[in-house]
Amino acid sequence: MEMEEGRNTNEYTQDGSVDLTGKSILRSNIGGWKACSFLVVYGIFERMAFYGISSNLFVYLTKKLHQGTVTSSNNVTNWIGTIFITPILGAYIADDHLGRYWTFVISSLIYLSGMCLLTLTVSLPSLKPPECHETDVTKCKEASTQQLVVFYVALYTLAVGTGGTKPNISTIGADQFDDFDPKEKTLKLSFFNWWMSCFVIGSLFAFTVIVYIQDNVGWTLGYAFPTIGFAISIITFLAGTPFYRHKLIKGSPFTSMAKVFFAALRKWKVVVPNDPKELYELSLEQYAKKGKIKIELTQTFRFLNKACVESGSSTCSEWMLCTITQVEETKQILSLIPIWVATFIPSAMIAQINTLFVKQGTTLDRSIGNFNIPPSSLAAFTVLTMIITYILYESFFVKIMQKLTNNPRGITLLQRISIGFIIHILIMIIAYLTEKHRLNVAKEHGVVENKRLVPLSIFILAPQFILMGMAEALLEAAKIEFFYDQAPESMKSLGTSYSLTTTGIGSFLSTFLLSIVSHITEEHGHHQGWIKNNLNASHLDYYYGFLAILNIMNFMFFMVVSKSYVYRAEVSDSLKVIQTKLTEKIGSK
Repeated sequence: MEMEEGRNTNEYTQDGSVDLTGKSILRSNIGGWKACSFLVVYGIFERMAFYGISSNLFVYLTKKLHQGTVTSSNNVTNWIGTIFITPILGAYIADDHLGRYWTFVISSLIYLSGMCLLTLTVSLPSLKPPECHETDVTKCKEASTQQLVVFYVALYTLAVGTGGTKPNISTIGADQFDDFDPKEKTLKLSFFNWWMSCFVIGSLFAFTVIVYIQDNVGWTLGYAFPTIGFAISIITFLAGTPFYRHKLIKGSPFTSMAKVFFAALRKWKVVVPNDPKELYELSLEQYAKKGKIKIELTQTFRFLNKACVESGSSTCSEWMLCTITQVEETKQILSLIPIWVATFIPSAMIAQINTLFVKQGTTLDRSIGNFNIPPSSLAAFTVLTMIITYILYESFFVKIMQKLTNNPRGITLLQRISIGFIIHILIMIIAYLTEKHRLNVAKEHGVVENKRLVPLSIFILAPQFILMGMAEALLEAAKIEFFYDQAPESMKSLGTSYSLTTTGIGSFLSTFLLSIVSHITEEHGHHQGWIKNNLNASHLDYYYGFLAILNIMNFMFFMVVSKSYVYRAEVSDSLKVIQTKLTEKIGSK
């Protein structure tokens, strides 16, 4: 990294960030919210594009491809699961080969090609089965194998593209703030909240305008809008290129961790010296040249410390001898796993928004005068609640809690996540009670077998969508920030992919739970099971009750693992500086 002569080194970023050519950069010229403004605009259009497809996908699969309730729901959750699992591959490519910027650009083009192909599949008559207006979709002609192949190739091409965009875009945004500068560290603390709140603008447009177009105007225009929106988002991102800070490629965290495990296992009989100075480590100067941070030895996962012991031929192979920092980075990633696992169940609950919640909406009275509300548009309640929650949380709650706790974040990230978990329990209890009431009304009015609409307003579902917005605002932003913040400096992309893969695994878990429950209840005297194509003759309330119990058990598990979690030490004293200023400010009042 080169620095201009005559410049004060404090004018340059201290976290190893560079410009696209690899040169050191002046913090006043590049990065910060100036760069993030382009990313925020990208986020708005990208969220519009993604939710323009995903929010109403369940409806398209049932009404246009004539798939049943369980099949459609599982196809949606499997696709969303893939979208949030592929970031592991995207993070690997970014960290080991191309860097975040170029991985993101190439993946965006793949993403766009999938959007274009998807628009064609909903537009050309030859790529979809003939129209059918039967109430029971199982009586309609199914889509042919060729039609399904083209449709799913388009969907999963899009999923591959998101694998390179999702783990890198928020990481690129966070990279625009220098952890070693107290002022920028302050901005970074609120970055993820505002990042998520700006995204909901695009989501809100998708859940209202685009969903309405798809249901009432046509699927061609309804898919063309998101595709054009995503093209605009790519152009916006590229326009901000001169203002972005970049981190040097430091190698794959997967390879680094594999070396630690291999070295520790090969030396499992070796005794670890009590004095850390006897273990292998590089000097501060060597780390500085590489733009990396040196980490002190800890006694967690002590077995892995064997990888640092110099013995015999170990000094000639990096697969036999690792630095203390390398071992500690591996420990930090391992320590995140219990928290990561605890987020699977809440992520499975989020999957209900675009599947079973939408299916419930199709059975209810959706009319307001001559206007029919698209069932998927109820997710607008979720988005609006997210916006309101973000604003109230950042503007009021954090400031109040700062005075009480002296914590710059107001409360810890794990405390914030726990509040989201509690709300998820409440959501499923309310969903259970609402569905039980809906089924009773259906029986009272004799619409169970004839599949007519239940004489209840669709707005009885609003509470579960509203609470889902509160839960997402508290949990999702905190989850992204937690895994990014707690990941080692050289593994930030992997940390971000942790937060994304929880959503992916949660979606696959939703598929698994729905399939298992549907199968078991069919096999054990419940006729056609709890979840049928005719929801009025189903017992979705039992399923929601089952999910509520799962959430309670998961919350108990989370409380245990979060109590034993030790936060990663800060790489700079900037957070302490902020905390000291906050304490002085409160004390002076």
